[in-house]
Amino acid sequence: MASAAEQMAANVSWATLGKATELRQRIFFTIGLLIVYRIGTYIPVPGIDTNALREFMEAASAGIGGVLNMFTGGAISRMGIFALGIMPYISASIIVQLMTAMVPQLQQLKKEGEQGRKKINQYTRYGTVLLATFQAYGLAVSLEAGDLVTNPGWYFRAATVITLVGGTMFLMWLGEQITARGIGNGISLIIFVGIIAELPAALAQFFAQGQSGALSTAAILGVSAMLLGTLVFVVFMERSLRKIHIQYPRRQVGMKMYDGGSSHLPVKVNPAGVIPAIFASSLLLLPTTISTFSGGQTGPVMSTILAYFGPGQPLNLLFFAGMIIFFTYFYTFNVSFKTDDVADNLKNQNGFIPGIRPGKKTEEYLDYVVTRILVLGSAYLALVCLLPEIVRTNLAITAYFGGTSILIIVSVGMDTVQQVQSHLLAHQYEGLIEKSQLRGKKRGARKGTARR
Repeated sequence: MASAAEQMAANVSWATLGKATELRQRIFFTIGLLIVYRIGTYIPVPGIDTNALREFMEAASAGIGGVLNMFTGGAISRMGIFALGIMPYISASIIVQLMTAMVPQLQQLKKEGEQGRKKINQYTRYGTVLLATFQAYGLAVSLEAGDLVTNPGWYFRAATVITLVGGTMFLMWLGEQITARGIGNGISLIIFVGIIAELPAALAQFFAQGQSGALSTAAILGVSAMLLGTLVFVVFMERSLRKIHIQYPRRQVGMKMYDGGSSHLPVKVNPAGVIPAIFASSLLLLPTTISTFSGGQTGPVMSTILAYFGPGQPLNLLFFAGMIIFFTYFYTFNVSFKTDDVADNLKNQNGFIPGIRPGKKTEEYLDYVVTRILVLGSAYLALVCLLPEIVRTNLAITAYFGGTSILIIVSVGMDTVQQVQSHLLAHQYEGLIEKSQLRGKKRGARKGTARR
């Protein structure tokens, strides 16, 4: 039988959105910052030959250039001030989180609560500046090597580095503000909005390939069916979970004895969400971002890397799948579902799993369950990201039809809607509490009148 909270959540009405003032403010705040982000993708870096850049991006749209364009919301095709996107921040977060799991000093900082978290975030920002500077300088040199610049030289390089690093740091700030004062995860929403904004143009390009004869009717129908099937499969898997039964013992409050209750601990098949796919894509894009615009003037080492790790290559797909599986386990156990914290919370609330002793045994049992659930969860993520990627590469269609973009759209959209529903549910609870307080005051006033 569903609990009272679950019944109320099922009956949440979207009509209450007009009454939830704080939620409306959060939504408008989020939309406003995302509009600022989209405007920034159209502000170009000074000194770029726009005609040559447009021709180059049209030729590279089916390859790594299309993938870069997808993650930057089209900014890199226009060489806007947000051309690096949020990827340097994501890469720095990966490095800091990996170091936190291995370096004892960072582990101690992590245990210090809010103060330690602020310190780790500060290290992440420093890492973002370093990575963004490195990538921006490499991109400026590559643009010069590819004859995509009107006035090459140190002035152009300095202006490009300052502009792109400033744009990335501003995006990082936007993401943090959305997370803190808006709705949803700011970093994921920035990537999500970038994909959604460019999706109509990608669809138009896809159907134009069919009209020109570059793609057959069977290929168009097959790709459409694959996208629809992937969409349904992702929605199903993102809503799938394993329920672990939790029992609460009897307790005595004053002279009254309360019966013990039961509940369940939901464990999603994919607790890490879209983060593993974004992390893995970020690592794959890191060595290729620098050399994308340099044409054939790459060195022998970079040429070898691009030959073996290009889109659709076996090593690229194998590395992509391995990174997705690794980050699914790493992010789940270190961030999204920390079994030691869950076991401690259950122990503090006098809850226990039937047949399992509270404390260390509960943590071991949760490790056992989550590890096996993630076998399915990581395999699902790898499958969704790889199969459309193989089809997309073989047919030379846009990167917006890849599995990563579908996963980001569905996961971020569902997470944002869930947060909106949570705010509506909290607003509904507040309304019930206010009504009960008013009724209590009225009853007290009537009793006082009767006594007089």
